[in-house]
Formats: sequence, structure tokens, C-alpha cells
Amino acid sequence: MNLKNLSLQDFRNYSQAQLSFDPGVNLIVGDNAQGKTNLLEAISYLGSGRSFRAQRSGEMIAFGREYADIQGSVYAQEREQSLRFVLFSGARPRQIYRNGVKKRALSEIAGVLPTVLFCPEDLLVLKTGAAQRRRLGDLVLCQLRPNYDASLTQYNRILEQKSRILKDYREHPCLLDILPEYNTRLCQVGALLISYRARFFQALGEAADGYHREFSGGAEQLRLTYKTVSTVEDPFAPIPVLTQRLQAHLERHSARELDSGQCLTGPHKDDFSISLSGVDLKLYGSQGQTRTAAISLKLAQRELMGREFGEEPVLLLDDVLSELDPGRQDFVLNKIVSGQVFITCCEPGRFTKLGKTIAIQGGRVICRD
Repeated sequence: MNLKNLSLQDFRNYSQAQLSFDPGVNLIVGDNAQGKTNLLEAISYLGSGRSFRAQRSGEMIAFGREYADIQGSVYAQEREQSLRFVLFSGARPRQIYRNGVKKRALSEIAGVLPTVLFCPEDLLVLKTGAAQRRRLGDLVLCQLRPNYDASLTQYNRILEQKSRILKDYREHPCLLDILPEYNTRLCQVGALLISYRARFFQALGEAADGYHREFSGGAEQLRLTYKTVSTVEDPFAPIPVLTQRLQAHLERHSARELDSGQCLTGPHKDDFSISLSGVDLKLYGSQGQTRTAAISLKLAQRELMGREFGEEPVLLLDDVLSELDPGRQDFVLNKIVSGQVFITCCEPGRFTKLGKTIAIQGGRVICRD
């Protein structure tokens, strides 16, 4: 699986760009704020339909422009394919194309160009708040399981509607009449999210442990623990059971939610933790241990996606190597000997022996080797 060509129009700081890539390692070099990360964002978005930076499509459209166009030629599933996204400013929905045919949902492009992104922020994700760790899991699961993507979108929509009810019910008491219906729907969809997440994080933790053991010379055992609402004792339980447990949890917190006017609990608060040989990494882990565990998680993510799609996903390393000491750099580089890889770097001569070099300046390709 590899991305052969990419065409950008009015995407971030790229007014017009045509790029071709090597099926192996592609080194993207240039000074800061020239468009290296924007290029990786475009590749990631082309494969997943989700940005790892932007919350809204309009953020990715060049300033003053009405739309952005991202197109790519991909060799995947043993044949040539094409993907295209057209993003619009305002409320107009984006357009998705696969092989020139317009598609209605992201599920219809699943598996064509799966990607794994690793950026400097990921080195700190195990030390930061829960939102970043949830986003890490969501971005992967949306690629692995299209039904999860649909469920997450539905859950967030219901959550937003419930939040408006809690905010406005004092001025409009009649809104409380429909609140139970929203709680029921939230629990039904939330149970699906928990079920997906529990299985994903179990597999991710097992795979990451293998990498971390190798990294640490067998000195440490990595364990990933998924955390959801307290009434869910077994996240692997059948969906109806999970729904009941979520409903019980909401009932316990209903008075507090009404008092605060906010949605205080549910799968939108989920998290996971990492321990190394029984010691909580977030509380007691060193910087080196945290980085090693984060690298192990990303390599595990790539392994899971490779198993699922039968092809190695495209790996995107956004200036992450410069954040690592030589030993960790070597470990990562030794694990990416196969598949297509994109590496951004500010130092042109540092990794030039890895593969094809593409220099970026001000959203333009200024040279290729």
C-alpha cells in the first residue's frame, strides 16, 4: 500500500501543489512554518477523513478561499485507486470521491489509505489530560471500524443536543420532558462506543507490551487499562448490559447534571492509563519511560492496522525523530524498514540517506531528489 501522487488546491498554505512519492521513505524537509505538517495532515485526511489538528473543515481551507481540494492516487488492495475530498467553508458538507465516484460516507473509503501519525505531542499524551488520549483512540478506531465512526458521530450529536437542554431548561422547563429520551439514546450509542473501545485498547495494550519489552530489554512490562464509567464493571459485557449500566450511572448523576447545567458523565469522559511493571506511568514515569511507552503505542497501532487491512499502513512521522535521543531514533528507524513512510525534518542533512527528499518552502515544493 502506498500513496503515489498528491494534488492540493487551497489546502492550508498550499495554493497549488503536485507531488509524487517513493513507495519507501519520503523525507520532507524545510524550516518551521513552511507547510511540512500541513502536508502530513493532507495525507492523513485523505485516508481517514479526519484531521489530527482541526475541529472544522473551514480551518483547513486557505484564508479567503471558499473551498479546498485534496486528491491522491493510491496503490492499495492490489490495484490503482484514487481518493478525493472537497472541503467547503461555511455549513456546506464536504464531498468524498473514490475512483471518481461520489460517496456518501467515510465507511465507503475505509481501508484504501490507512495512516498512522506520530507527532511530538504524542510523546506527551500519556502525561496530559484524558481528551488527548480519547482522541488518539478515536482516530485509530474510526479507521479500523467504520461503524465506530458512525456511532461516535451520532453520540456527539446527541450529547450536544442534551447539553443544550441542560443549559436552557431553566428558561424553558418543558425541555425536561424530552430529557429522558436523550438519556436513553445516549446510553444506547454510548454502550457501542464502550464495547468497541474495550476490545481495541485490549489489543493495543498487548501489542504495545511486546514493543516495550523489546525496547527496555525485557526489564519492564507495559499494561494498558481502559477506564469508563464506574457502573460498568465489565466493558466486554453484551451491549444491552452496558446500556443498563450506563443508564444506572446517569440516574445517579441526574441531579448534579441539572444543578450544573452540564453533561457530567458518560463515554465522552473515557480514558486509559499505562503502568510499567505495576507503576503508574502518568504519576511516576520518567521522561524516557514516557517516550518509550508512547513509541510502543504507535508501533502497536501500526501493527493492528496492518493485521486488519492486510497491508502496512502509511506511517507519518512529524518531526518526531528530532525529539528522541539516538537510541530511541535507532529503535524507531529499525521498525520502519517496510511500508511507506513520511518523515518531516528541519535539518536537511540529518536523515538524507533514508530515501527520497522533498524540500518545502512557503507551501511550495522547491526541490526533489
